[in-house]
Amino acid sequence: MTASSRGTNPGPEEDTPNPPEASGPEASGPEPAAPAGEAAPAGETVDRPKRSAVAEALAAAVRAVESGERSAASFFTEPARPAPRPAPSRPAGPPPVAVPDAGPALPEAVLAAGLPGVRQVLAAGGAPEQLAEQALTLLGEQAAEVLREDPWQLLAVPGVRPEQADGFARELLGGQCGPGDERRVRALTGWLLEKAATAGHTVLESARLHEELARRAVPDPDQALHQVIAEGGVLVFQHTEDAGEAADEEAPVTVLLGLDRYAMAEESLADGLLRLLNTLEPQETSDWEEQAAAAPSPSAAELVRAVAANGLVAHSGGESARAEPAAVVAAARALGLRACAAAHTEDGRRRLAELGEENAVTLAGLLAGQEGPGRDAEGALRLDVLAVLDAPQLDVETAAALLESLADGTRLVLSGDPAVLGPAGPGRVFADLLASRACPVVVSRTPDPGPVGELVSGIGIGELNQVEAPGKEVVITPVRDAGEAVHRTVQLVADSVPRAIGVPADRTQVITPGHGGAVGTRALNAALKQRLNPGPGRFGGFDPGDRIAYVPAPGRMVPGTVVSADAEGLRLDCSGTPVLVPPAQVAARVRHGWAVTAHQAAGTRWPAVVVVLPGDAAQALTRSWVYTAFSRGERHLSVVQGVGQALPQAVAQVPERDRTTRLRSLLQAQSRPAG
Repeated sequence: MTASSRGTNPGPEEDTPNPPEASGPEASGPEPAAPAGEAAPAGETVDRPKRSAVAEALAAAVRAVESGERSAASFFTEPARPAPRPAPSRPAGPPPVAVPDAGPALPEAVLAAGLPGVRQVLAAGGAPEQLAEQALTLLGEQAAEVLREDPWQLLAVPGVRPEQADGFARELLGGQCGPGDERRVRALTGWLLEKAATAGHTVLESARLHEELARRAVPDPDQALHQVIAEGGVLVFQHTEDAGEAADEEAPVTVLLGLDRYAMAEESLADGLLRLLNTLEPQETSDWEEQAAAAPSPSAAELVRAVAANGLVAHSGGESARAEPAAVVAAARALGLRACAAAHTEDGRRRLAELGEENAVTLAGLLAGQEGPGRDAEGALRLDVLAVLDAPQLDVETAAALLESLADGTRLVLSGDPAVLGPAGPGRVFADLLASRACPVVVSRTPDPGPVGELVSGIGIGELNQVEAPGKEVVITPVRDAGEAVHRTVQLVADSVPRAIGVPADRTQVITPGHGGAVGTRALNAALKQRLNPGPGRFGGFDPGDRIAYVPAPGRMVPGTVVSADAEGLRLDCSGTPVLVPPAQVAARVRHGWAVTAHQAAGTRWPAVVVVLPGDAAQALTRSWVYTAFSRGERHLSVVQGVGQALPQAVAQVPERDRTTRLRSLLQAQSRPAG
């Protein structure tokens, strides 16, 4: 649930799905629009004793659409789906491509011409002129005119908060604006939904948006929402509790509101998943059966058989289970099919290569055309079988782009560990697919070995057990305060782990819950740099030899090392790949990387890991956070423990904070047999 303001290039510190003002010990200001876990998940109905007039009207409109009394186009963007639709064909032409390192949307000449006007408007409204380039990039060539006419459009710039936009508007408009100004309501609604997206939600309940608008002094939130909906600023959807074919027509209706961007991604994704299920041509499976018989494990054999008979298969398991989708790819190649395995990170690709899958790729590289088989004349990937590992890290937009890239009849395996943290972007694709039961699910029976594997397996079911660790595979180090936590962490990385375990400091990763505070990544990185690679930071705070966390795109963290710097930028070595970061992008995309968060670490493993749990981290802990952090160590796990009983309580009682999405209900509606 890495935080990323979609459509921008957030820095590597935006890792959590909470908006910036509620992301850790350094948080200040109002609460986020929709903290994960506060809005009802899409698979549940909220039974509220009293609804507003607008909510009642929306619910009535839902029933009118379903009964045929009213056209869906007159109010709702989503028609009722009483029966499955025919499987659509893959869209013609090349699909959207994930670009790992996108630059400014506007040419340099346009930026140079437009910046003076934007700076002038910002200065007139009392806003920092440093926002000019971002505002121009996001709002386009007419950004100066847009801001003069609608100052609240400043909220499109990452980091700008409503109270700041209000002050900017007052300076420009004077008495012509107020808290109920339609422009303010429209911008606030979009801002709230975008902040909800950084928390992982693709939609929010209308009641939740009503509450948030009221908190921000909108005089009549009901009427304000009605106006925004009428103008098409947000889309309206409905959800009822899934009660099967005998669903009660009077069942409570949850009205959901969302932005077109994420709504269309979920619609496209649902269509694509069902398309693969419905377009696989019946084939003779005897050759597949021979491959299943030769599979390296019973779970691998079960997965091979499932893939032989289905166009879409979900597969769940831990680290050892990665060998099973790799076996599917090997089996497909043995049958003469074009097959490939894709991982979320370069380290995930490396681990596949160690399993014998030397042609494995990263998903970002595959979609960008930089890795893998490339595309055919129609824009489809030249593949018959694709296994995507680390599937819990898929957000709806990446997943939609992936499905649009696959030709009819392609077999797709989505594989991953459902206990880890979810994606950085909006949605919970893998969890929704598992919950929908829209496709076969193969659950691996291959356990992760050793004391770390045993410990993590228990955490996955809510139990924090003591494990035997004769080789010091798991070590718990209690600490009393923040100062001791930092001291012990540095000692472990620099001295204890290299001496006792044999893992050098540059192969030991520190993981902590947040970036700020006395034991956040900033403080730990400063202490670790001072001990392991002291220097003046002459290249924008970095020196050759510094470990770094590089974020080439939202939701992707690549570990690396600083090599050098010159007029062209900061030169990095990221897992053997040279990377040049231009000077203007260094501050946004590079941070020291001896210590990262669990959200950043998802998809990557190290020989040794030191997990730091300071006393102020108790509220941030969830079972999925602990599971993800503890499972990053291949040979050794040290836990600097300062939260006391909050750790076992989080493991037992606090699963990952849920997200409000529509994918599960879309899949269930489309795959349900006609009554």
